[in-house]
Amino acid sequence: MVVELPNIVIRKASREDLPALVAMFAADALGGHGDTTEAEAFPDYLRAFAVIEASPDQTLYVAERGGEVVGTFQTMVTTSLTGRGSSAMIIEAVQTRADMRGQGVGAAMIEFATAEAKGRGIMRVALTSNAVRRDAHRFYERLGFKPSHLGFKMALK
Repeated sequence: MVVELPNIVIRKASREDLPALVAMFAADALGGHGDTTEAEAFPDYLRAFAVIEASPDQTLYVAERGGEVVGTFQTMVTTSLTGRGSSAMIIEAVQTRADMRGQGVGAAMIEFATAEAKGRGIMRVALTSNAVRRDAHRFYERLGFKPSHLGFKMALK
């Protein structure tokens, strides 16, 4: 499915989009994920893309403006026993290219994801955001998200 919003096209990511996506993540000083555009790392991104592409519960999207990739996000649908067996869509890895922030790209991506969830009968979307991303937190709150949980991580290597 391809959706066109004013000057923004949102579609499923393809393998050909990977260099632009990797560059966007590698340029993110706050992310701290160790992303890099070095050639020896590219097979890691190809493997991850193959896993996402093969999953019926995960989708990687890109936002384009003027034929250029200017943003990305991933969705995952999970079902749990809590909430009487309800499903939720998790929106993850939301990234807008630095020079495109404040131009409606992020809002268009979130609007797309929430519409996708509603269209699938999913009643709740959730996302996490790095604790240092204060601007992102204000952005998500403006879109209607409410802080609700405290998250924890543990590095295993």
